[in-house]
Amino acid sequence: MTTILPRPLDLPEFPWDQLAPAKARAAEHPGGICDLSVGTPVDDTPSFIRDALADASNAHGYPTVIGTAEVRDAIAAWGARRGMVNVGPAGVIPTIGSKEAVAWIPFLLGVRPGDTVLVPLVAYPTYDIGARLAGATPVAVNPTNPDSWPEATLVYLNSPGNPDGHVMSKDQLRAAVRWARSHGAVIVSDECYAALPWAEPYVSQGVPSLLDAQVCDGDASGLIVLYSLSKQSNLAGYRAALIYGDPTLVAPIVTARKHSGLMVPAPVQHAMAIALADTEHVQAQRAVYAVRRALLLEALTEAGLDVDPDSAAGLYLWVADPAHPTDSWALVNRLADLGILVAPGDFYGTAAHGRVRVALTASDERIAAAAQRIRQAWSAR
Repeated sequence: MTTILPRPLDLPEFPWDQLAPAKARAAEHPGGICDLSVGTPVDDTPSFIRDALADASNAHGYPTVIGTAEVRDAIAAWGARRGMVNVGPAGVIPTIGSKEAVAWIPFLLGVRPGDTVLVPLVAYPTYDIGARLAGATPVAVNPTNPDSWPEATLVYLNSPGNPDGHVMSKDQLRAAVRWARSHGAVIVSDECYAALPWAEPYVSQGVPSLLDAQVCDGDASGLIVLYSLSKQSNLAGYRAALIYGDPTLVAPIVTARKHSGLMVPAPVQHAMAIALADTEHVQAQRAVYAVRRALLLEALTEAGLDVDPDSAAGLYLWVADPAHPTDSWALVNRLADLGILVAPGDFYGTAAHGRVRVALTASDERIAAAAQRIRQAWSAR
């Protein structure tokens, strides 16, 4: 008798698997591959955070889902520095990175088959996956034009955006909040790149949050913000992130996480608290990325490629080749011939066709090598 299981989930192919041929081609370059296709940090985790992890390594008991008082206080203080409304201890929890929160939050909030989940028109694929895991229907929409949105149960926002680096203004966020509250929808805003602004007013004033008091009228009802320390603190390997929002929404998430054992390890919680309390290392890492960004931006611009001028924050440049305005893979392959691997816009929705995402997350030496190869190749055309 054949077994009934497994029944595979209705999920698309993992996008980055499609990059294997381009990666193999790039790896053949005599100068080695410059992998700019993923946003994984390459710089060292700051030593004071590693020390904090070690200091808490005698963790013989189970951690709590809600987190220690120390980490919840640190999350609250982080939110206050960003001008976010106070949601109290019941409105914050640590998570095992932000990707798992993005993927599972619709299901944990009760989204089910027959529901509609709105995702940004150009977006990281996990928002779509989150809707599918709950059995809901994902619908791509322009995040800055809520008047065009269909009825929905949950809305994902992502500002600064991955892959395009677009930042939603306070007015645009306010419009999204008004729409959600008038339609009974929940908004989940992924803000994991908020510490990496490149343009004004965001450099001097900060990237606006969905839970900025001026955006939500001092009321967190129906709103959740997700944030990660992976980018700001080089903690991707720690899986250190957080949920901050309406306590009535956080409560069922906590209950489900208790039953399923989704707990951030105690040493990581302590390291998170120490990292969140320090802004100096965040600015130092931003300065490192600023140098890499300037090198790539100059080279890509000199090559006559179109770098999205609205890419105002985050870890990526959003690039198109005017010679192939609708074909992302043409530019992927052209750069692979130079030993440079980038991600095609096709990974981020049909509206992203023609562009590629160029990550800043490579060593200074690899970024410099990529910039030099681009200059040389396009000057020879």
